[in-house]
Amino acid sequence: MEPAKYGQETLVKLLLATDGVDVNLQDKFGRTPLMEAVKYGLETLVKLLLATDGVDVNLQDRDGRTPLMEAVVGESETIVRLLLATDRVDVNLQDRDGSTPLMEAVTFGKETTVKLLLALDGVDVNLQDRYDRTPLMEATGRGYEAIVKLLLATDRVYSVK
Repeated sequence: MEPAKYGQETLVKLLLATDGVDVNLQDKFGRTPLMEAVKYGLETLVKLLLATDGVDVNLQDRDGRTPLMEAVVGESETIVRLLLATDRVDVNLQDRDGSTPLMEAVTFGKETTVKLLLALDGVDVNLQDRYDRTPLMEATGRGYEAIVKLLLATDRVYSVK
C-alpha cells in the first residue's frame, strides 16, 4: 500500500477496490497506509482510508504509535478531527514510552488539540508515561500556562506529584 505515502489517490482507490487487499497491512516498521497518509498530511487519502470497511484506526507501529499520535504531532488539525470523528479511536493507547495522544499534544504545545481531546468523555488525563509524568506535569514543566488551565478545568486531574 506504498502509494498512500505519496498521495497517489487514484492508485489507492484502485487497490482498495481490489479483492484481497489488506488495508491494515503493516510494513517492517509496523506502519499502515493510514499511518503514512496521516504522517504526510494527506487529508484526501485519510478520508478515503477512514471510509474503507475494516480499516483499524488503532493499529500501533513497532514503537506503539497510532495514527492519532501521528496526527497530533503533525501540522493538520483537520486530520485529528477526522480521526476523532470516527468514534473508533482509542484516545488512551500508549506508545512504548507510555505517551498518549493527549501527552503528545501537551508536549508540542498544541492547545487546540488539547481542547479537542479533553472534550472527549473517555480521555484519561492522569495516564503516566514511563517516566511517571502526567500531561499536567508535562504542561507545567514546559511553562504552558493555557494548557495547565485547560487540564485543571477538567476536574478530572487527580495527581500532581
